[in-house]
Amino acid sequence: MNNSLAQQSPPDSFTDFRTIDLRGSSLSGAALRAVMPRPDAVGSGVEAPVAAILADVQTRGLTAVRELALTFDGVEQTSPRVPREALATALAELAPDVRLALAEAIDRARKFAAAQVPDDVEVEISPGAVVTHKWIAVRRVGLYVPGGLAVYPSSVVMNVVPAQAAGVQSIAIASPPQKEFGGLPHPVILAAAEMLGIGEVYAIGGAQAIASFAYGVDGDSEGDTLEQVDVVTGPGNIYVATAKRLLKGTVGIDAEAGTTEIAVLADADADPRLIAADLISQAEHDPHAASVLITDSADLAAKVRSQLSVQIATTKHAGRVQEALAGPQSGTILVDDVEHGIAVCDAYAAEHLEIQTADAAAVAGRIRNAGAVFVGEYSPVSLGDYCAGSNHVLPTGGTATFASGLNVTTFLKAVQVVSYNRAALAEVSQHITSLANAEDLPAHGDAVTVRFS
Repeated sequence: MNNSLAQQSPPDSFTDFRTIDLRGSSLSGAALRAVMPRPDAVGSGVEAPVAAILADVQTRGLTAVRELALTFDGVEQTSPRVPREALATALAELAPDVRLALAEAIDRARKFAAAQVPDDVEVEISPGAVVTHKWIAVRRVGLYVPGGLAVYPSSVVMNVVPAQAAGVQSIAIASPPQKEFGGLPHPVILAAAEMLGIGEVYAIGGAQAIASFAYGVDGDSEGDTLEQVDVVTGPGNIYVATAKRLLKGTVGIDAEAGTTEIAVLADADADPRLIAADLISQAEHDPHAASVLITDSADLAAKVRSQLSVQIATTKHAGRVQEALAGPQSGTILVDDVEHGIAVCDAYAAEHLEIQTADAAAVAGRIRNAGAVFVGEYSPVSLGDYCAGSNHVLPTGGTATFASGLNVTTFLKAVQVVSYNRAALAEVSQHITSLANAEDLPAHGDAVTVRFS
């Protein structure tokens, strides 16, 4: 394509995003999506080793899980099942302020989840002809909670609460074993599970956790056996996201909730301090996290870069943040105006999209593609990460064009129930016969007429 339409400049330092200048361009559709900031090769080199892990767990079960824990986590396991007493101890030793914060997050999430539960719908098509749209919870789910560079008790809340609201009766959690905690998941994760009443927790991480959920793992005793689940949900790194993609069809999958993304649509009047803080907040998750500013103001973009310099110098995970902001998945996109910015936002389809423009609510109402939209300067992404009541397990990598964030319906199936009496069937019997003959499937029609012979 013409470089004048999407001129890209590499970062001069860790604070300088590369700039994609789309001003004056008329790109749309696939051409516009092609110039969005993305990792150089999403999942490159990952699919084959992930597939090998999945096959290993399917074939060798618990033996493979133990070996993978030693290889990837440096932990020797006899059983990956977390003892019941470890959950109780973790909650008893949880810092009071963290317990209070988790309780508030759980309460807010439950309020929103309860409102999402859909009603069954019954329609009388004609006298004696009734069709019902019935919602039924899946029987068992496996919920993945990441470990690695950070600790995510909030992900326990985000996974468990909508499953419980949907009426799921059997819930299991998997989270990576931590060498410094005796091979168990982080105690704050265990405490959150205990607060939510989840007693089935496994110290299994990465792709092997997703495989264990999908195939089931026979333990040395009945209590150690991880029973196969119907649906797997939860965020994770590229290995987890790839495992979920490869196992879709074997087990239900929520979405490819991979490495975090934030996009901020801002105009000239937005506060560069707030934008820089929000970009950093997501960049600290992972060196591969994406932080993108979309603006019609080159002056604002320069001020944001300056603020990044100031704020990165004092943030705890500066190295990780620097790497994420300098990566090809991050940067500034210059647009002609807010209208143009809306089109770019829909092409990028961010996991998290902040709107910091004049009349932000109206602009947010026009966004089609995003995992979650945060409206105005007092709705930062970190609010949604913890205490907004919304869910932070959201589609990444542009999949927000077709996928939804985790919600109650993720754990529900829609079953159609058909109930016709004799008169109601008779009313449409000739139509059925006509359509069956048109499709050269006469036995379909015979199955109706035999009832009236």
